[in-house]
Amino acid sequence: MSEYKVERINLFEDLSDFDYLRLNKFQALLYKFIKVIRVVPKWFLNLFVLVGKYIKKFFTYIKDEFVDIYTTFVYGDWKTKMSFFIMGFGSIARGKVLRGILFLVFQVVFIVYLCFGGIHWLSKFKTLGDTKASTVYDPNLDTYVRVDGDDSFKIMLYSLLTIIFIIAFIWTWRTNVKQNKIMEDILKSGKKLKSTKEDIQSLLDEQFHKTLLAIPLTGIMTFTVFPIIFMILVAFTNYDAAHDGYSNLFTWVGLTNFNALFSMNIGSDNLSFAFGEILSWTLIWAFFATFTNYFLGMFVAIMINKKGIKLKKLWRGILVLTSAVPQFVSLLYISKMFANNGLANGLLMEWGFIKNISGIIKFWGVKEIARTMVIIVNVWIGIPYTMLICTGILMNIPKDLYESSQIDGATAFQQFVKITMPYMLFVTGPYLLTSFIGNINNFNVIYLLTGGGPSNPALLTSGGSAGDTDLLITWLFNLTTGAESKYYLAAVIGIMIFVVVSSISVVVYNVMPSTKNEEDFS
Repeated sequence: MSEYKVERINLFEDLSDFDYLRLNKFQALLYKFIKVIRVVPKWFLNLFVLVGKYIKKFFTYIKDEFVDIYTTFVYGDWKTKMSFFIMGFGSIARGKVLRGILFLVFQVVFIVYLCFGGIHWLSKFKTLGDTKASTVYDPNLDTYVRVDGDDSFKIMLYSLLTIIFIIAFIWTWRTNVKQNKIMEDILKSGKKLKSTKEDIQSLLDEQFHKTLLAIPLTGIMTFTVFPIIFMILVAFTNYDAAHDGYSNLFTWVGLTNFNALFSMNIGSDNLSFAFGEILSWTLIWAFFATFTNYFLGMFVAIMINKKGIKLKKLWRGILVLTSAVPQFVSLLYISKMFANNGLANGLLMEWGFIKNISGIIKFWGVKEIARTMVIIVNVWIGIPYTMLICTGILMNIPKDLYESSQIDGATAFQQFVKITMPYMLFVTGPYLLTSFIGNINNFNVIYLLTGGGPSNPALLTSGGSAGDTDLLITWLFNLTTGAESKYYLAAVIGIMIFVVVSSISVVVYNVMPSTKNEEDFS
């Protein structure tokens, strides 16, 4: 009988639902932990398999594209062949004049740009400039005048624009070839091509989604993707105040900046230690700032919505008014209120809790107190918004669920755990994720309350000093606004922030109930 029991509670094997129910709470928790640990190697293996599939799919796509281009040129008619060299020729020859002119104009603009600027910028991209600014004597003015040299910043910027323009041209050229093949096949089948008027109507009807998405997609490429690529390039240079690219050129340095950030043996520099400390505090801050606001805001919403509570509109109104005050004003006020000579210490001295000036509480001067204070203040800022969100969701939870659970004898806590909490997590899952990411990059609260302080000599680096409450985003700000303005180091940290944020977003988004169990609440 004992052997049977031992076999049943072997936590290193997959248990049936019946066997799992036989476990006590500690055994169930231990079984779940072991199961997670066992899944980790499989998860990594599946990740490599998935990456391998995408790589294979990519090269297969490239091969198919080249095969299609070759067959189109070999078996296409003369109009299609001419379109390989003169974009839009086939469209114009087949009566699609407007489409053909657009292709042709794009090709002409591309060639003109390459000849009168693009090639020049690309030729200097390798070195980011080799002619420095100098001063020469001007006999007419009888003085030395400045002669401009290369500008590394412009070279990098316009070279990147040129590369993107080339990619856009290749994509447009390929679209032009595809369009010619489609038109040729349609004509060979005996059908007629759509007129220009019908094409325009199509863009406003069945193809309207493409027309509608064109503007936001262009905006995303221009204001999001392009700056990210430019930031990545800066991380591989020595761009700082001493090498501004104009008076003194900056150059490529390869992986030197990344080595400086991650190497533990770099002499007196302390970048690796500082990055680890600030990253760990950033994640701790984001966790507490997100979940304290979430659960306390939910608790306030439940309390206000509870039957028997009077003046519900008043309580909600008071909380909403607190969020109406600009953060810039309220945070600066709180910062001064808890300063060494602020209102808080003054009241404590007046009430006798502090006997003399040496006993004042340094709210912003002690690491543990300062970190606790910024989390508490952030709760005061975030609860009203979370309360409003939770209030709307609580009103939409079916009342019959609570009534049924009461008949079955469920306590208020059991109703919260089994009904309220799952429903809230399902609806607010995306909000929780965006709130966590937003707190990782929460510049206002830290900068306006503590300025990153208190200062920590252990976090003094070649890029500048950092404080005990500095987040990665505030540290990045200090690096770019100091006397040395180390933009290259800020770019490296920016890349690290992007990697951390994107990794967390992908993992959490794929495991939260809002995406995994949509049918449970449908």
